[in-house]
Amino acid sequence: MSYVDGFVLAVPKQSMDAYKAMAQTAGAVWKEYGALAYVECWGDDVPFGELTSFPRAVQTRDDEVVVFSWIVYESREKRDEINARVMADPRVKCEPADMPFDGKRMIYGGFKSFIDL
Repeated sequence: MSYVDGFVLAVPKQSMDAYKAMAQTAGAVWKEYGALAYVECWGDDVPFGELTSFPRAVQTRDDEVVVFSWIVYESREKRDEINARVMADPRVKCEPADMPFDGKRMIYGGFKSFIDL
């Protein structure tokens, strides 16, 4: 079964082009090092829930859009190996102040697949 890293974050609408450019570069690097898939999605139908929701989870502001993304790997071991290589690659290095989103509000984690149809 595959292994998946998942992410949810809020991107300021005025930074969408910068985020897209950053994600395009990052995706190419992840794929180069062996990721099976790299997907980034703009929120299109993500209502603000009463208790929980994607916008609540990342404290989305009126001028922001929710991003949902994931990276698929062959296994947890491959993910750890690929991520180590990606994090050492200068193409994806940037200071937190230069990022087109607030990394403190990003939710992320690794998930072991149990169904893959």
